[in-house]
Amino acid sequence: MTGKVWFVGAGPGDPELLTVKGRRLLEEAGAILYAGSLVDRAATLFAPPGCEIRDSKDMTLEEMSAWLLDQTARHATVVRLQTGDPGLYGALVEMTRPLTAAGIEWTVVPGRSTVRSAVPGVSSAFASAAAAGETLTLPEVTQTVILTRVAGRTPMPPGEELEALAAHRSTLCIFLSITLLHEVQRALRAAGWAEDAPILVVQKASWPGEEKIVRGTLADIKQRCQAEKIASQAMIVASPALGAADWPTLARSKLYDPAFAHRFRK
Repeated sequence: MTGKVWFVGAGPGDPELLTVKGRRLLEEAGAILYAGSLVDRAATLFAPPGCEIRDSKDMTLEEMSAWLLDQTARHATVVRLQTGDPGLYGALVEMTRPLTAAGIEWTVVPGRSTVRSAVPGVSSAFASAAAAGETLTLPEVTQTVILTRVAGRTPMPPGEELEALAAHRSTLCIFLSITLLHEVQRALRAAGWAEDAPILVVQKASWPGEEKIVRGTLADIKQRCQAEKIASQAMIVASPALGAADWPTLARSKLYDPAFAHRFRK
């Protein structure tokens, strides 16, 4: 038997935020390798009886690749269950290259022998905004969302430093950076953000019973997160649109303005 590997985005944590296709693949899987440090184990509840389930949090990339290759020799459907969306900070290319080199298909579409694709998931950026009841874009305030991170052991490419991105004054969804919150503060200050600029931190967005939402300002967000003991698995959102629900006035969306005509409304 030569099985196929499916890379499935588990979303931000709530198993109900898996896509319908992702859930179906889990229900059909003979083996599942899931990111236990980031994905709630409840996401594997859809696995069928007898499915081989392995947590990857203690594995190296080479060990993960070897495990996936081994399982394709015994199961038709093998799932790598990743946090969020596989295309964001998921080492997708690093894991698929050994599969491709070994001639293992990692998805199949009728009429083609090998298709390089994955099942998307709900990003924690969007789950965090939803949990807090916030919008990431707002007419005449910001129409741009930047998904990024702070340089740590993984450096940022030239021109992508947070300070440079923050200069746009658009919405910033900052991944993998809660332990470097002081660097986020430094970069935003250097880019000219005010001390009272609103900052949102959501830990384990959508995780049943574990989600934490912290609101603060550039000046005090670190202290507020420390008080809540938030030191991992958190999304940082800095945006001029935060708190808009409580503003006295808003610029009206043109799409729903009675003076704005389009093909569905004259």
